[in-house]
Amino acid sequence: MQTQVVIVGGGFGGLRAARALKSAPVDVTLIDRRNYHLFQPLLYQVATGSLSPGEIAAPLRSVFSRQKNVRVLLGEVVDVDPASRRVVLADGAEFPYDALIVAAGAQSSYYGHDEWRQWAPSLKSIEEATTIRHKILYAFEVAERLSDPIQRRAWLTFVIVGAGATGVELAGAIGEIARQTLRNDFRSIRPEEARIILMDGAPRVLPSFPEDLSRKAQLALARLGVQIESGVFVEEIDKEGVAFAAQNGAGRDRLDARTVIWAGGVTVPAFARTLAKRLNAAVDKAGRIMVKADLTVPDHPDVFVVGDLAVSSDPHGKPLPGVAQVAMQQGTYAAKVVVRRLRGEKAPPPFKYFDKGSLAVIGRASAVADTFGLHLSGLPAWLIWALIHLMYIVQFQSRLVVFLKWAIQDLTFNRGSRLITGEASSDFKFDREVAQGTVALTSTRSPQKATAQITGNAIAETASSSNARRA
Repeated sequence: MQTQVVIVGGGFGGLRAARALKSAPVDVTLIDRRNYHLFQPLLYQVATGSLSPGEIAAPLRSVFSRQKNVRVLLGEVVDVDPASRRVVLADGAEFPYDALIVAAGAQSSYYGHDEWRQWAPSLKSIEEATTIRHKILYAFEVAERLSDPIQRRAWLTFVIVGAGATGVELAGAIGEIARQTLRNDFRSIRPEEARIILMDGAPRVLPSFPEDLSRKAQLALARLGVQIESGVFVEEIDKEGVAFAAQNGAGRDRLDARTVIWAGGVTVPAFARTLAKRLNAAVDKAGRIMVKADLTVPDHPDVFVVGDLAVSSDPHGKPLPGVAQVAMQQGTYAAKVVVRRLRGEKAPPPFKYFDKGSLAVIGRASAVADTFGLHLSGLPAWLIWALIHLMYIVQFQSRLVVFLKWAIQDLTFNRGSRLITGEASSDFKFDREVAQGTVALTSTRSPQKATAQITGNAIAETASSSNARRA
């Protein structure tokens, strides 16, 4: 019987590990609760209507259809028995392993306020991305129908919590939607007047980037109308908006905003905590597992932890960031260790991360890049960002489609995936609000435009042809 290698997770780390075992005399079982590999760095483009989910996701069975030593299983791993070397799925199924590579990824952290998730979705899955897309586009539709300036203002206010790369990319994309994509699409509102607010407890945007690039990113965001609120901490998020306080104790403030998006911190999934308990492994404050230089868990040489779940450091003792490049290189390294052991060869040198730099895109032909000691911004940084992302999309067909869509979008400012699908808990219930007499709606009649003001049970209707949006 061949060596059994079980890989938990089909993300960047798991995918690279399985591919690196292509020629090894092993049977690989890759288990994931989704049937696809998701290219998360472009998830924000699904959330903002630039791309469709299928263009950044690839079915795992298709990816490994020609790699005959890989078996893909749909399931959620919830436990592990290190004594018998078995993983346990949520449905009770068990699978033995000789080597276990855990690459289960991370999930969003609301820092103990999971009740905020209902009103402020994060961006870790396709479902969350389509929910965010719904909320962004839906907000403009509701504002088009409201005539009350206060209510309309709340629906045209967008708050992104977290000014890291994801938050910056979302804020820039929403700015482009409001000021370019939708500019001529509405008659009662001016989308370009939407307020886009990016807030973070850090003193600047992109705190992990060099200060000069952070300043350039902030200037680029300002050109798209994004307002930066730095040094503030969110205290409450509800259906009506967000409450926050300044770090310097200047007081509490509140924003009426019907669209709040969470781009804050991350934490480990429940399985990672179970794994750490079963292996008696040390963890950091976020629950990530401390690993040795060869990415194995101390006292468990048959268990590798890679990617977002692992606490690994560079030669200077600095923790490695939770980015795709780290996960991919660690997945490849873990597979290499497994192969060398099977062949009875000397163990490879300790894992060493090759840092290719950091990238963040702000908008059309606008990005910042810290790569190989060079600090780039604007079009050169955007070209590097685009090339790298196209290279790492798994399927060639998806690369071609994404390239063509980007080209069309850059030439026309059109986002072809602006579909409002499903429902969100924050949706405006027009029938209920009208019945209760709590809203003011605009209605259009030909040849004149009429505004219906609803107050209690009384409806006062005034006709005017001058209240239309500019031609």
